[in-house]
Amino acid sequence: MTAQKPPKLDDESFELTRKGLSDEERTARLGELKEYLDYYQERFLGYQVNQDLNVIRDDLSPFLGVHTNNIGDPYVDSNLATHTKPLEKAVLKRYAELWGIRPHDPANNEQAWKSAWGYVLSMGSSEGNVYALLNARDYLSGKILLANPGADPGLLMSQAEVSAPYLNTPAKRANALQPVAFFSQDSHYSVAKAAHTLAIPTFGEVGNKYYSEFREFEDCGYEDCWPAEIPSNDDGSIDVDKLVTTVDFFARRGHPVLVVCNLGTTFKGAYDNVGEVARRLQDEVFDRYSMGQREFTVNTKSGTPVKDKRRAFWIHVDGALGASYLPYLKKAHDAGLLAGEDLEIPDFDFRVPQVSSIVTSGHKYPGSPWACGIYMTRREFQIQPPPMAAYVASPDTTFAGSRNGFSPIVLWNQLAKHPEEEQVRRVAESVNLARRTYERLKKIGEQRKLDLHAGYTPETLSVQFLRPNKHIVRKYSLASVPISETTTLCHLFVMPHVTEDGALKSLLDELETDDNAFETDGTGGHVAPPTAYQVSETAEWQALFGSNRGFV
Repeated sequence: MTAQKPPKLDDESFELTRKGLSDEERTARLGELKEYLDYYQERFLGYQVNQDLNVIRDDLSPFLGVHTNNIGDPYVDSNLATHTKPLEKAVLKRYAELWGIRPHDPANNEQAWKSAWGYVLSMGSSEGNVYALLNARDYLSGKILLANPGADPGLLMSQAEVSAPYLNTPAKRANALQPVAFFSQDSHYSVAKAAHTLAIPTFGEVGNKYYSEFREFEDCGYEDCWPAEIPSNDDGSIDVDKLVTTVDFFARRGHPVLVVCNLGTTFKGAYDNVGEVARRLQDEVFDRYSMGQREFTVNTKSGTPVKDKRRAFWIHVDGALGASYLPYLKKAHDAGLLAGEDLEIPDFDFRVPQVSSIVTSGHKYPGSPWACGIYMTRREFQIQPPPMAAYVASPDTTFAGSRNGFSPIVLWNQLAKHPEEEQVRRVAESVNLARRTYERLKKIGEQRKLDLHAGYTPETLSVQFLRPNKHIVRKYSLASVPISETTTLCHLFVMPHVTEDGALKSLLDELETDDNAFETDGTGGHVAPPTAYQVSETAEWQALFGSNRGFV
């Protein structure tokens, strides 16, 4: 990798006028953009995105000349003929097989409601998290299911009534249609944003509003106030004991519960043990409070009540990073291809019967030039969609209207080009390289007599260390998180495009040999860069966005 001055993009160079640009000017500007992107793609280490995309450029560029749109349900044709739904259905079938659930087959009515349903997201997993929480809210609140043919899909959730043996007081019955959300402090910010957008209260909000005097009672043990999220362990995974006791507190008061688990947390790449979470909640909470088969009754406009039995819980798995490769990592673990044996890959998918939905990001793994992903749920949990728009001729069962038809081509090509054996090998190589990187960082810290706070959760792709100077951070696109007033950490992700040589070797060599790699205050103490909070207090930030940061 030859040394070169980092390229910059000048805002003024890309300004547009009514006259547009000449072919010469336009070509020059695009050349600048390509030079800029090529430089940082070659050194891309800090975010969980696979940059090994040459195969997509080589194989799929002919499809850029046509607009593809997968509007409506993936399993129903539409009047917009330039769609890619056959490829989308093939991708969904493969993910269903990976995640341990029967693929959806519209022709098989006998097994239809026990199969998977999903779609390819036009955004990343943030879209999938919003749609998962929307479906969870409506399911738990008693909205009509797709499995109830003929029912009015426009019924209000407030028209539902629910009964179960444990709902034996007016207070519990009043709570029975009010779901409460639970997620860990290491969850992606999109989970909290989705809950806020959909008006799903978190346990912290409900607890501080209605149960402030009980937070230390009944083994919850929170001091001062109910927290916003469930505490995490040191490795970034959710504290299962604390989750169970907290869910129990709200379940015994009649609330249905929405639990979000993580597979590959944003900073440490940790995996929540979804199987353990589900088993303990089932044994210690769901069974105790009759949460497996509550009966809902909705009074329809025709006067004929609709009844069905459903759960009072929804477990969603945010597998933005991990859900796409964990099936392969599990095979690599079982085959002894991993250097360490510290962590057994947890059960996380639809083989865990309590799991209701899963989301993953296709641009993280296996890789895509733009954000995309997969949302999948059990078809029996689908909510009735709005009435079908005649001009589309396909049910509006997805979150978006128009959906990107190119992403299914990308994901299909990735899965078709790289067989499972290769996927297992690639994931094992990435995890083993992450471990070696962590060991090298520890040695660099010993050599420099500097605490680099090197961290690594076994069998993940994330390695954490002390934030270097701003030039190194920018050069390698490193993400940073302050952990105290004086210390900020950053991380790198060993995605499949990262190899032993190249950008990773260049970064580690710089950290080892550059005397100015880590900023100091003259006494050996590390000077942390400004946090996001401090940046938001600057005059420039306030001029752009105002001083009120609003919901975070």
